[in-house]
Amino acid sequence: MAEKLPEKRPETGWGECLQGFFDARQVLVKNYAKNGRSTRTFISEGLWAGLLEQVRAGDYVLIQFGHNDESKEKVDRYTPPEDFRKNLIRLIEDVRAKKAFPILLTPLMRRRFDAGGHLQDTHGEYPDIVRSVAAEYKTPLIDMHSKSQTLLERYGAGPSRALFLQLKAQENPNYPNGIEDNTHFSPAGAQMMAGLAVDGIRENRIPLASFLKELPPGGTPAANPARGALPEFLNLSIQTRNQKAR
Repeated sequence: MAEKLPEKRPETGWGECLQGFFDARQVLVKNYAKNGRSTRTFISEGLWAGLLEQVRAGDYVLIQFGHNDESKEKVDRYTPPEDFRKNLIRLIEDVRAKKAFPILLTPLMRRRFDAGGHLQDTHGEYPDIVRSVAAEYKTPLIDMHSKSQTLLERYGAGPSRALFLQLKAQENPNYPNGIEDNTHFSPAGAQMMAGLAVDGIRENRIPLASFLKELPPGGTPAANPARGALPEFLNLSIQTRNQKAR
């Protein structure tokens, strides 16, 4: 989700693209996400407290964790499953205490295909923890894990490379030796993942959906990739209302 540093471009967080689905004159998206943070470190570093200070009654707070919580080999960020669950509950309760509205999102799939071209999950039990907490605490859930799995499987092992940070040597000065990153997104991939989140806002009938721009004919671009091509996202008409999303 996070906004990326200039030296990491063209890496793009899908949260950076979310504002484009709303009328900027009426809806303000503030992105507090940070690379490499788990629920544990986002809280312990004071990032969550800083976000909460900005939350006002009626705001929407989108909460997506799991990628870093699950990383046992990265002890600086790893969060055991039970602690992950407790942290998610705390985030929900903190947002509601501000009279704002939490929305939980499962983590996105990494691009990991086996030799037979089948997409492999890397998240273990963490997406199910998000789902169960959402159900127990009656919190809207956008299942980005499932949505991104469907999308990547439709594209397949080869074409899906275009959605991720995949560069050849000398193709970009930030990556002189090239890069093959199957977790972080290209600008096109980030835009498509943001489209999946927008699909989820509509499907859940979250009141925030009233403030989304109209989409072109044929449904959301993210849900309707044309023959593997990367669709255009920017020809969206404007609908007016007033809310904030964080």
